[in-house]
Amino acid sequence: MTLSAPGLRRTPDPARTPSAPPRRTGLPGLRRRIRKAGWSYAYLAPMAVLVLVFIVYPIFASLGYTFYRWNGIGSPTDFVGLANFREVLHDSIFWGAVEHTFVYAFVLVPVQLLIALMLALVLNNPRLRFRMFFRTVYFVPVVTSAAVVGVVMQLMLSNFGDAAGSLLSETGLTSRHIDWLGDPHTALAVIIGIGIWHTLGYNLVYFMAGLQTIPAELYEAARIDGAGPVHCFRSITLPMLRPVGVVIVVLAFIGSFQVFDLVQVLTGGGPYFATEVVNTYIYHLAFGGGSGSGAVQPDVGLASAASFLYGLLLIVFSAAQVLALRRLGRRRAGAAL
Repeated sequence: MTLSAPGLRRTPDPARTPSAPPRRTGLPGLRRRIRKAGWSYAYLAPMAVLVLVFIVYPIFASLGYTFYRWNGIGSPTDFVGLANFREVLHDSIFWGAVEHTFVYAFVLVPVQLLIALMLALVLNNPRLRFRMFFRTVYFVPVVTSAAVVGVVMQLMLSNFGDAAGSLLSETGLTSRHIDWLGDPHTALAVIIGIGIWHTLGYNLVYFMAGLQTIPAELYEAARIDGAGPVHCFRSITLPMLRPVGVVIVVLAFIGSFQVFDLVQVLTGGGPYFATEVVNTYIYHLAFGGGSGSGAVQPDVGLASAASFLYGLLLIVFSAAQVLALRRLGRRRAGAAL
């Protein structure tokens, strides 16, 4: 401390003065931030309520049904414990449906993302004439119901599929007649092709949005330094698109694992379970019949058990996918340093 005149009065040394305790920014600060974003929460509330009522609640409600044999009428009374889980786990059709679902996803997503990225690069060119028209054309299938697309494609294959098969056999590309949706060897491939075309617009829009966030000055500087289009794509476009690309890949896989409408309308899971996916398997178990699961009577307990197991499988896969993408990003960042 120091002495000050008059009277040599002692004044506290600022360096030794205890600092005031920091203000608490806990719950009051949280409430203040919530009040500031009140309109945002108001806009999000309707969607949050719908998600809770139609997604979260059915998930937890169906968990109780997994322990019963129940046809969906009345109240479940036939308690079977874990028998439904054991039956689903020992069902070869269920694992075949899981395999078909993963084949659908792992073929559709890479091919679709590659096509979407190529189209986005072309349609993002400001010198391209009628680019808004082409953007609309590629996005129109997205706003069309998958069931409607399935019906139209089924009619087209019924009317023109024989002509296309005859043309392929006459040119020597195939040695036999092709029944596009009736042949177990081609039905799933046809569904994958239709799925690529139907949902291409989503990823196209995502990639175009990501491309438009890249500063044009980077390309101009690269061209001044003598870089060509390929070098600009590898050194500027791909690195700048990486954060957006990770989100696009995750969303694309999640969407592909939810395939149901196209399969149900086009083949119903047939022929001979060749296109049965997990969602059609669950549907046939819950409502009975169908060529995909072989169930004669509906069994909501079995369907709930299959749905719960598939949900766990997707959670594990999604977590592994996110962790792998993060680790890959860290390795690339470390290599760049």
